[in-house]
Amino acid sequence: MFERLYDTTETTKVNFIGFVSDNARYDFGLVYTNQFFGKPLVICMQTGRSSLLCTEDAQNISVLKEKFSIGNDEEAQELSIFLQSQLPLTDTIIPQY
Repeated sequence: MFERLYDTTETTKVNFIGFVSDNARYDFGLVYTNQFFGKPLVICMQTGRSSLLCTEDAQNISVLKEKFSIGNDEEAQELSIFLQSQLPLTDTIIPQY
């Protein structure tokens, strides 16, 4: 037996981005939705790992290393810089109640 907690359908904006840094190639899908307090769902297309992130979250190198299985600080810093240019600030996210 199960109890349905929610069932929501919406039209979303998805941005697929591929880029190369000095150390790695990245392929991400950024899913912009009204769910999750406005934080986009960031999906690494290579590993299938995903996380809800905003600009402030992307500034945390250790979080990026863990969430996206990145081996060193330099790669995580490059990804951080890129994601900060793509993701919204938390002060621009309006909670949906």
